[in-house]
Amino acid sequence: MIRQKLYFIGLFCFLSLTGMAQSFSLKEAVDYAIIHHVQVKNSQLDLQNASAKINEIKAIGLPQVNAGVTYTNNLIIQRMFIPAKTFNPSAADGEIVAAEFGVKNSGMANVGLSQLVFDGTYLLGLKASEVYKELSTKSLVQSKQQVAEGVMKAYYGILVNEKRLQILQANVGRLDSLLKETRALNKQGFVERIDVQRLEVQSNNLKTELDNVIRIQDLGYSLLKFQMGYPMEEPIRLSLTLEQVDLKFNSIDENLPFNYGNRIEYSILKTQEGLAELDVRSQKAGYLPRLLFNLNYGFTNGRKTFGDLISQSWFDNSTLGFTLQIPIFDGFSKKYKTIQSQNNLQKVRQSYDLVKSSIDLQRSQSLITLKNSLESLKEQKSNLDLANEISRVTRVKYQQGVGSNLEVLNAETSIKESQANYFTSLYNALIAKVELEKANGTLYSE
Repeated sequence: MIRQKLYFIGLFCFLSLTGMAQSFSLKEAVDYAIIHHVQVKNSQLDLQNASAKINEIKAIGLPQVNAGVTYTNNLIIQRMFIPAKTFNPSAADGEIVAAEFGVKNSGMANVGLSQLVFDGTYLLGLKASEVYKELSTKSLVQSKQQVAEGVMKAYYGILVNEKRLQILQANVGRLDSLLKETRALNKQGFVERIDVQRLEVQSNNLKTELDNVIRIQDLGYSLLKFQMGYPMEEPIRLSLTLEQVDLKFNSIDENLPFNYGNRIEYSILKTQEGLAELDVRSQKAGYLPRLLFNLNYGFTNGRKTFGDLISQSWFDNSTLGFTLQIPIFDGFSKKYKTIQSQNNLQKVRQSYDLVKSSIDLQRSQSLITLKNSLESLKEQKSNLDLANEISRVTRVKYQQGVGSNLEVLNAETSIKESQANYFTSLYNALIAKVELEKANGTLYSE
């Protein structure tokens, strides 16, 4: 008992006097997780990548300018075989001359500009990148909802265990008082030694259970820190109490229309359909011609020595032109790519019924689970109140000498079982509440 008191005194002092332990309400814990959890941070990076992808695709339609400088040293100049009469009319018929064509050193410097004038796949790719950014935005929302769900469940687990710790501590105190009274009666010869021993066994078991719950509570705090992305080595405390949690349940008319768009999974599927449609259009656009504009300007020079190449004048040149690329036959490559894209689009569209059925099932299950959990909680609360009353009556009877020690022990055992059932039902009700909000798409909104 002294050990338990010291633990709670130390815990109270640590949480009350030190400024290191940051306090969180449920909303504050969720907001903290939305900022610090790695899953959300990674989704935010994906969104940034999607924005960068849009600019990357836009850059394809902007003018492309490139410059280059080339130097060539012809170690062995290639010879061309031509009739000797070309240079010497008096040469014999059939005589061939191996003439060098080229110079030892040559250089070229140029600047080129190209501009995409028309490309059907480019325009559709630009639209697809916008839709992809929308998909990344929705994936970020989904990550936030998943993180919020984990934080809520961990938070509620701590609240339930905290209440359980308080009641267990009260049980230990009550049983210790009874044990002291029974020991005093034993010394006076009113009860047997075995009555004291039975209570000692009960007390030891109860203290062991309290130690176990304390360790579970420590684990619960670690789980909450993990779900929040909070430093594991830093202390944390909760500002919300179990009594402040709203467990009132307003029944939902299942006949009212439900907006499936509230569920992020359905919304993501809609965006995926848009991407699949653009992919089909992009494959078909591959049959359209592609038009490019080109402009080049540069200088060339060729000399026998490298020094002359640098010192002598260079000659400029320039070209202007258009390139029209007309796809004629590609071995049916585009045809089969289009078939694949169309099949992928059909798969997405066929998934709507499955997603809707899944959402309907989740809503129905979570609704029934919450109703059952609240009914069970109500029943277990009544059982707990009844067990407490029975324990009070048996203790009074025992103190007045009209009851037995076994009746007291049985009453204490009933209280423990009722408390365990009550806290299990309470936690199940809280989790069912989270699941119902998740099923209705109202768990988390910015």
